[in-house]
Amino acid sequence: MVGEAPQPVVPVRPILDMPVHDLGWKPALALLEEKLTEDRGLTHIAFLNANNANVMMRDPDYREVLGRCLVLPDGIGVDIAARFLHGGRFSANLNGTDFVPAALTFITKPLRVGLLGATSEVLQDAANNFRRHSPWHEFVEISDGYFDRADPTFILKRIEQARIDLLLVAMGTPLQEKWVDRHLTGDHARVVISVGALLDFVSGRVPRAPDWVRQLRSEWLFRLWLEPSRLWRRYVLGIPVFLAHVLRHRLREPSTLPG
Repeated sequence: MVGEAPQPVVPVRPILDMPVHDLGWKPALALLEEKLTEDRGLTHIAFLNANNANVMMRDPDYREVLGRCLVLPDGIGVDIAARFLHGGRFSANLNGTDFVPAALTFITKPLRVGLLGATSEVLQDAANNFRRHSPWHEFVEISDGYFDRADPTFILKRIEQARIDLLLVAMGTPLQEKWVDRHLTGDHARVVISVGALLDFVSGRVPRAPDWVRQLRSEWLFRLWLEPSRLWRRYVLGIPVFLAHVLRHRLREPSTLPG
């Protein structure tokens, strides 16, 4: 009897003992498209950046949840860590703000895409802009992020009845990843992506950094300038804390640098 063809091995680079998939743009988009065609339960995609890594280091439950996700690299912080720990940066910066719109363009087969999280106004504006961006997909507004977390039965039933292929969950880290891990299965969607502030950007209510700032890998500075009171702890304190975690890890663990 002929068995199934072996699945290709996706390269990973551990950052602080969390496996992060090391893929270029096209392989990453193709992997997502493949996961959307599989009938093997739910695939949960999350992102690791310096802030999420700091949360992971102080929250063992969140680390366990991330360990069950397909984790993609997000931002210059994990690139610095990869260079320090493995001798080279990741093949691509697959941050969700760029990855999700790129995926919706890359995948030409029509999908039912569910949106969950943010405020009702942001949710509606994001859905309308997504429809203009990739009109061959159908976008379903499931709910804003202010539903009853203690009893999500209604929301779960609504997701299931919507027959979603791809669900975007925007509740912020670590809540969104934990909520997905606890409540969602393959009966709700084939792929769920925890997207953080994506809907705020897509709605147009929070501006992206100019292209030249993004090319310099400095969008975090632009965001800090826009929202200093909310983000100063994440960046001004969080980046040194993350780099300290990486340094301690490098001194404690055997070297994985080439040679």
